[in-house]
Amino acid sequence: MATTFDVLAEPRRRQILDLLRTRDRLVGDLVGELSLTQPAVSKHLRVLREAGLVSVRQDAQRRWYRLRPEPLAEIDEWLAPYRRLWSDSLDALERHLDTMPDQPDQPDQPERAGGATEIQE
Repeated sequence: MATTFDVLAEPRRRQILDLLRTRDRLVGDLVGELSLTQPAVSKHLRVLREAGLVSVRQDAQRRWYRLRPEPLAEIDEWLAPYRRLWSDSLDALERHLDTMPDQPDQPDQPERAGGATEIQE
């Protein structure tokens, strides 16, 4: 069975999850949004369902797909040390910038008659 990372490596599957993040959707809705064929969308949904990232609810002849965010916790856990790395780096940059003297705004160069800028040699 594919890992969550393997499943999410496919850009169209990420697009499907992005669409399902806002609300439950029918396959036909996803087909229209993604400009894919119905069989292609169904194939992606099957992979997402097998990975536990989406669930399906049958309503008569229609199938409603819903995002299941719980499996994304694996991705979130993996990203946590990288978030800390970025946070630490940005904190260090902020501390460095705080130690730098403030530079006064440089006045504009004086203009000559006719609007030309004076060039200093």
